[in-house]
Amino acid sequence: MYYVYLLESEAFGDQRYIGLTTDLKQRLAHHNAGKSPHTSKYKPWRLVTYVAFSDIGKARAFERYLKSGSGHAFAKKRLW
Repeated sequence: MYYVYLLESEAFGDQRYIGLTTDLKQRLAHHNAGKSPHTSKYKPWRLVTYVAFSDIGKARAFERYLKSGSGHAFAKKRLW
């Protein structure tokens, strides 16, 4: 499975992150260990929402959508 996930910083509530992975638990641990340069300064992170896909193309398209302007609006209203 492919997971599109939404994280929120526990220390900085206004900091959010959207990503894609095949191993959700390991990826969250990776973020919280400071191994990702994009998220290390805002750790710890908590998982807010995730959506599972069986098709990598659909997962990538959904992640790209969530990072777009209309996707941000959708996520703010429905997912955060």
